[in-house]
Amino acid sequence: MIIVQEKLISDSVVQEHFMCNLNACKGACCWEGDFGAPLEENEIELLKKEYDSIKPYLKDEGIKAIAEKGLFTFYEEYKENGTTLLKNGACAYLSFDGPIAKCGIEKAYESGDSTLKKPISCHLYPIRVTEKEEQGFEALNYDEWDICSAACSLGKKEKIRVYEFVKSAIVRKYGLDFYEELDAAARYVNKENP
Repeated sequence: MIIVQEKLISDSVVQEHFMCNLNACKGACCWEGDFGAPLEENEIELLKKEYDSIKPYLKDEGIKAIAEKGLFTFYEEYKENGTTLLKNGACAYLSFDGPIAKCGIEKAYESGDSTLKKPISCHLYPIRVTEKEEQGFEALNYDEWDICSAACSLGKKEKIRVYEFVKSAIVRKYGLDFYEELDAAARYVNKENP
């Protein structure tokens, strides 16, 4: 375990390899799973404010699900808000670029129609952040999922660690200083444990 700016980072975040291989998985993380992508409070506010600009980038079934269930869902089991799901379990914000899944929110952002890049939980994936408010810390863990086995193989081939793969997301959430401290700690750990 590494501690950076009072955040606990599991060893696997800095030691395991990962690099999305969308040609292999086709973005399955957007339609697999048990609950929607976790949403932060500011992301919910942006969805409320910018949904009309995001809506043209969504599939009809996603628009229908959002109209029926709302822009987000509270998941009781996890005690947090997340993106709304379709009946088949796919994210309501799911879109496609050819055969590969892509976030409709991100497509709106890339076109200049939204200020929300995509949920930070998706941007950080395969890192999952757990907040322990009562203990006063956050934990960053590597979420190992069998649908990402091709990403693990590609990361190993390219020598890209989990935290390196999600650098822009880490900087977006915690800032460049945090990433640089994490990188220095990771380099030290990986020198000791190649």
